[in-house]
Amino acid sequence: MRQDCPVPSRPTIAEGLWFAVPLRDSGFAVGVVARANPNGVLLGYFFGPRRVEPPTLDQVSGLTTDQALWVSKFGYLGLRNGLWPVLGRLDNWRREDWPMPEFVRYEELTGRSFRVIYDDLDPNKIVREVQVAPGAAEQGPHDGSAGAGFVEIRLTNLLSA
Repeated sequence: MRQDCPVPSRPTIAEGLWFAVPLRDSGFAVGVVARANPNGVLLGYFFGPRRVEPPTLDQVSGLTTDQALWVSKFGYLGLRNGLWPVLGRLDNWRREDWPMPEFVRYEELTGRSFRVIYDDLDPNKIVREVQVAPGAAEQGPHDGSAGAGFVEIRLTNLLSA
């Protein structure tokens, strides 16, 4: 006779959710969801240092945007599938403290760079793009969306440097 195992509950993925990201070689980085849309596109701020195990919510409560190693749009699969430990949500979360940055996209084929502005409520909705001077691609977070595996690899590389 088959016994059904209870399915672990999945976290509600929303603004202000703190989580740990397992690094590919060992340890964890930390991230926070700054924006979320219903289709699983998120904006996150990511932090070091490398930690041996996931920190507590109290241990990340003082982190701010200027301490972030990386800011990026990313997919929700690491969180949804339970691969990234959820730390929780701080009571004093304020979205205005975690702004939607302007991203920069570089077109290799044309050599042009664009500043990409997203809707403050939806990290997947472009409001406008403005062409900027050459070299501007290095002046802001790069536009694009990272999958869970890419987030893990990027943070591993950033924290190994």
